[in-house]
Amino acid sequence: MLIKTGNSGFTHSIPSDITPQGVYQQRRELMKLLAGGAAGAALASWAGREALAQGAGKPGKLAALPGAKSAVAGAVTMEKVTDYKDASTYNNFYEFGTDKGDPAKNAHTLVTKPWTVAVEGLVKQPRTYAIEDLIKLSAQEERIYRLRCVEGWSMVIPWVGYSLADLIKKVEPLGNAKYVEFITQADPKTMPFVGSRVLDWPYVEALRMDEAMNPLTLLTFGMYGEVLPNQSGAPVRLVVPWKYGFKSGKSIVKIRFTDKEPRTAWNKAAANEYGFYSNVNPAVDHPRWSQATERRIGEDGLFAKKRKTLMFNGYEAQVGQLYAGMDLKKFF
Repeated sequence: MLIKTGNSGFTHSIPSDITPQGVYQQRRELMKLLAGGAAGAALASWAGREALAQGAGKPGKLAALPGAKSAVAGAVTMEKVTDYKDASTYNNFYEFGTDKGDPAKNAHTLVTKPWTVAVEGLVKQPRTYAIEDLIKLSAQEERIYRLRCVEGWSMVIPWVGYSLADLIKKVEPLGNAKYVEFITQADPKTMPFVGSRVLDWPYVEALRMDEAMNPLTLLTFGMYGEVLPNQSGAPVRLVVPWKYGFKSGKSIVKIRFTDKEPRTAWNKAAANEYGFYSNVNPAVDHPRWSQATERRIGEDGLFAKKRKTLMFNGYEAQVGQLYAGMDLKKFF
């Protein structure tokens, strides 16, 4: 279910849209009892999404993209990895629809070859990379990171890529470069929801330079030992594990270095709800729901107790110093 906010025309998932995977049989029984009512209709929608998950691709269907185990501190969690079918069918990618199941159904239209990424702005070595050259720029690593959504759900995914810092060092930012902006693909011919009033297209995200240089920040080309599926941001996306998932721009076509804080997509759409930093912080609630707890997709039963949200999504030891002295309720 979606709700419309104000007169801007954009919509957001509400907390009731945050439901764990893997409980199809339980819900089917509930639907028998609630059929015909509003609750039955809502559960039927979820049943359809899970039916799609049952037919989702599994490792081996896409081109292999293995990576060596990362030596970066904090880059490999020992938590249980989310099942591939859940991670690849429960996505936020508004270019292909606002429902969590829409990207898996609609993203087959995305054309990822040929693909280039332009690096420009305040750098000594501006360049446009073919995706093949960008992939080969540095050694691929597998990193098992948590992914946390602002709406209250989380996953644990083995990503494949390398530290964004490796690319940044190659292009040599100028001394006055303070931010890195990521502009994503916005092609209405291959992305059916581009042009909708949900957001201002193209989707734009950004990081402060020290955030971008942190070794945990990953320029990502694959997951589960394969190239990224289209619905997960193929052929290249960002993963910033201590921030909410929408900070990790998908299908990137341009990386720009600037001296001014960029306007980012969700911050432009609703500045009171989505700050520039968007760090995972259980003490800072979204205006319409608490961020103190989360639900791990694919693990919890329908009535299972939620997990407590960890500060910086559990990466406080690695990134907490980046925000020393900042008022994290003001700079949310």
